[in-house]
Amino acid sequence: MSTTDQAATGRTVTTNIPARLDRLPWSRWHWTIVIGLGTVWILDGLEVTVVGNIAGRLSEPGSGLPITSGQVTGLAAALYVAGACSGALFWGRLTDKWGRKKLFMITLAVYLAATALTAVSFSTWWFFLFRFLTGFGIGGEYAAINSAIDELIPAQYRGRVDLMINGSFWLGAVGGSLLSIVALDTSVVPKDVGWRLTFALGAVLALVILLVRRHVPESPRWLLIHGRDEEAERIVTSIEERVAAEKGERLAEPEGEITIHQRRSVSFMEIARTVFSDYRRRAVLGFSLFIGQAFLYNAITFGFGAILTKFYDVPTGSTGYYFAVIAIGNFMGPLLLGKLFDTVGRRVMISSTYLLSGLLLFGTAWLFEQGSLSAGTLTACWCAVLFFASAGASSAYLTVSEIFPMETRAMSIAFFYALGTAAGGISGPMLFADLTGTGKVADTVLAFQIGATLMCLAGLVAAVLAVRAERRSLEDVARPLTAAVGPGSGTSSQAAGIRAA
Repeated sequence: MSTTDQAATGRTVTTNIPARLDRLPWSRWHWTIVIGLGTVWILDGLEVTVVGNIAGRLSEPGSGLPITSGQVTGLAAALYVAGACSGALFWGRLTDKWGRKKLFMITLAVYLAATALTAVSFSTWWFFLFRFLTGFGIGGEYAAINSAIDELIPAQYRGRVDLMINGSFWLGAVGGSLLSIVALDTSVVPKDVGWRLTFALGAVLALVILLVRRHVPESPRWLLIHGRDEEAERIVTSIEERVAAEKGERLAEPEGEITIHQRRSVSFMEIARTVFSDYRRRAVLGFSLFIGQAFLYNAITFGFGAILTKFYDVPTGSTGYYFAVIAIGNFMGPLLLGKLFDTVGRRVMISSTYLLSGLLLFGTAWLFEQGSLSAGTLTACWCAVLFFASAGASSAYLTVSEIFPMETRAMSIAFFYALGTAAGGISGPMLFADLTGTGKVADTVLAFQIGATLMCLAGLVAAVLAVRAERRSLEDVARPLTAAVGPGSGTSSQAAGIRAA
């Protein structure tokens, strides 16, 4: 922060910047935000899927690494998630302190470097280390990106856009599945080269996204609170001019303003007190949603290929076809159901998607135990389960990014992601690898049932505690800690901008 910015903190200003951002119609500028920020989940999906699908090839003699399939789907997967958890906490705090843009550039650069170095692994310890660091970068992305997206997207579109972006993870999963088919085909590339190319491609894609992301602005909401109101005003005015020129008409007048006591930072203790004391019920909701979806996804995603090869004798090089199918089902969930989160509402949609996916998973476990499923029908069952589960899982990120005050947003996302994922995402892959590794149907059924139970419990919690945040401004859903008065206390015109109170 510059000397001028530091001097600006401590002032009290009244502004209609949040209202001006929320009243904007959807435009090409908003698509640039979606592309610049949201496409990183495609990389995450690519990473997770590739590792699951190449596990069999990596464990074969001649792969270039002395590693077992269980180590890839168990230990390496757990290290990736552990890195994501620690990265979320480390970068999340800095995102609230230093700003959204600085951090979403840094974290993507970390991911890029770590992925590139994974591709040149020469030993198991090197592979494990850079799987951890790849996750470390991705974890920071979750906090920085979800914060920036929610603060830039208009309130009436926030739910569907957030779900679509988080659901784009599965576009990466489709790409990872299809890429692994080519990479594992020894008639195309040698077995010690193909898996390296998949990681190298992830690094190339990250570089492209990094170049696009340079044009995404800092969050005006964050700038406003941190004493950089003149910069916030310039950014919002520029956005308004672009949108108005595209639409060819005058923008609607913004409704409402808010008074802010500007400050440079918020202490960690104040964040903790706000989240776990002032918003205790919302904290319970966040933990429930994250634990349920994290266990289901991290456990099953990392182990799906192993189930196909072990129980249905699907060749290692063909598992990618099956995974591509369920990945498409996953993406279609948020895409088709996302609008309902803004219209029908958060509480109904969050609780129903969690409960439906849990009940369908119980049914899948029963059919699997009865021996009634083939590789194809199991994949079809998983499509049905994950169509709803994916929308529910995406809504977990939406929920924690919008139900806590602005000053705590990135850290709240990081906190719930890290703790929920640590409970379900680290223990899940390791437990699931052990259960499926026995080759016993009953053990795999147990893993399914655990995931189903946690999803159903989370759905019941959401039915009681979910916040009705649809089509409401972020400042209305959770009043900023720096706010002197709530939004809607007055009405101002565009020209009013920001004024000292």
